[in-house]
Amino acid sequence: MSGARNGPLTLALAFDPRSNSLDFLRWFMAFLVIFSHAGPVAGLYGGEDLGVQISDEQSLGGVAVAGFFFFSGFLITKSRQGRSTIWRYFWRRLLRIMPGFWAALILTVLVMAPLAWRVVYGTFDGYWSTVVESPKTYFSENMFLTLSQRNIAGLGETVPYFTLHGARDWNGSAWTLSYEFLCYIVVGLLGLFGALASKRFGTAFAVTVIGLNALQWLGAGDIAGLNRVFADPFMLMFFAPFAFGMLFALHGDKIPIDDRAAIGMLGLGLFTYAFGGWNVLGQFGFLYFLMWCGVRLPLTRWARFGDFSYGIYIYAWPIMTLATYFGLQKHGGVIYLLTVVVVVHIVAIASWHLIEKPAMSLKDWTPKWLAAFLRLLSPLTLSAKRKIVNPDFSSTRFADSLRASDGPGS
Repeated sequence: MSGARNGPLTLALAFDPRSNSLDFLRWFMAFLVIFSHAGPVAGLYGGEDLGVQISDEQSLGGVAVAGFFFFSGFLITKSRQGRSTIWRYFWRRLLRIMPGFWAALILTVLVMAPLAWRVVYGTFDGYWSTVVESPKTYFSENMFLTLSQRNIAGLGETVPYFTLHGARDWNGSAWTLSYEFLCYIVVGLLGLFGALASKRFGTAFAVTVIGLNALQWLGAGDIAGLNRVFADPFMLMFFAPFAFGMLFALHGDKIPIDDRAAIGMLGLGLFTYAFGGWNVLGQFGFLYFLMWCGVRLPLTRWARFGDFSYGIYIYAWPIMTLATYFGLQKHGGVIYLLTVVVVVHIVAIASWHLIEKPAMSLKDWTPKWLAAFLRLLSPLTLSAKRKIVNPDFSSTRFADSLRASDGPGS
């Protein structure tokens, strides 16, 4: 039959932005983070993250975080290829990250930490007057994603996380958010300077990041010496799965969604997780498998009541920590985990409907005064663009409009 397709569908054809299972997978990965972190927080699994009993390279929580970054790289790159301006792009990213994170900080310092203080000292008195790790500075020190104050009011020495690891931290998951936002900034700048308009530039950037990450974990060369940015090993570790997601966004028309390949890639991921090579190679096989699941699983209506994965991620650690102040872990891992899962979901659902969703409804909002100012400037900016932009040497959307207005054969 003429026109018959050879081989499986590509990602571009198989992935439906409005009907896929990515919401379920992100929920599942957030759920996996809870189970992994129950080790150090509550003293389960010998006090270590779940998964390190098998892998020398990554916990199951770390695997889940790689999945988050991979899907973010795919979705954010697709978004940046749209028609929104750089300002609108960053406004939407801020709305998605900041309100929920700020709410988690406020809930921790106003509710959870005072309850922990009450358990330790038998009273609420003295909590707000604490000078060391003051509750009054907890929000301001952490509000821009760089966690400068991990603990509150000197608490933490009575719970498993301190007795096992000597650490005190009210949100040991949130530190990855700064890397996530750095990835957003990079994609925003790549789009601003035309690197996403050309697949070659975008691909070169992503492949370079993945290659440098491989060299870092192989110990080949002085990667940290290339630039002080790379002195932080987490930079490349998180950027690599994000960059892999970028490749899926840029080359979806060439990436097949093949059932046999998915099984083989999962096998590669499992093998390297157990025997070595996960950070260099294996994670990318697993990430392909995740995308295959996103297309092939029939759980396309998972988020019909809301997207709770982000809320689960940012509220889980504080709730898990508070539970240890009440000694919930002493009743057994099953009771501890079930209780935490239920409470975290309740808080995440409330966060979505009361904070995150209302914030996202402002994604296209522009203050009236700013809209009026932009309209006033519009003739001037349009005139300047016409004088400056040469469509023969520009990849901007304005240049595209000029080329389109010239018509074919001009």
